[in-house]
Amino acid sequence: MAELIVLGSGTGVPSLSRGSPGLALISENAKVLIDSGSGTLRKLLEAKINYLDLDLLLYTHTHPDHIADLVPILFASKYSDFPRQKDLLCIGGPGFNSYFDQIKKIYSSWIEPQSYRLTVKEISDDLFFRDLKISSKPMAHLPSSRGYRIEFRDGKSLGVSGDTDYCENLVSLALDVDLLAIESSFPDGRKVEGHLTPSLAGRVGLESRCKRLLLTHLYPVCDDYDIVKQCRQFYPGEAILAEDLMRIEIE
Repeated sequence: MAELIVLGSGTGVPSLSRGSPGLALISENAKVLIDSGSGTLRKLLEAKINYLDLDLLLYTHTHPDHIADLVPILFASKYSDFPRQKDLLCIGGPGFNSYFDQIKKIYSSWIEPQSYRLTVKEISDDLFFRDLKISSKPMAHLPSSRGYRIEFRDGKSLGVSGDTDYCENLVSLALDVDLLAIESSFPDGRKVEGHLTPSLAGRVGLESRCKRLLLTHLYPVCDDYDIVKQCRQFYPGEAILAEDLMRIEIE
């Protein structure tokens, strides 16, 4: 059985209750980090997940609030008391290799692995990793933005939207998944282009027939509204408001 841990349910705007985006997925044979906004490395510690045990870093896009802790993770993997030994795979959308090359130019030997092998790739076709099948589709945010569908050996499935506006790709990616972690950045009536509101997230949930919705990527203004109630205008299933360090079994 797989478990999803919310490391950060917020955005790049500082919040005392919500960290920047980050999700940890623990399956039978793999530990996956999906996005790593500022503070994710510490949140892993709070969630009792050893960053040296991560097998895969999976990025939805390269906005700072989703990727800021990539460099700290690589830095810590090299200079801790016990440097990383396990191979590490790091994956993003189109242009990710170029982005990573720019990081290497800035930080050079500080993040260059010596005790382990780091593989950086751009996702294209379906990826089979350990006990996971990972599919992706472009999202309505940046040209390089990708949402992910992760299927497990037992037939269960997880969808992750990353940042996106409403789009058919998200609906098809999330079709019949057991859990959809979907952004719900701003309350109804305060929509921003490139992001979803709760009612739009609910519409995606309804059209995709997903079993459960996890509403995340919440700007501070969301705490002044009943986000779940707004979502339920369209979605009849279980809608969960994400909180930092929340743990959800994918069942």
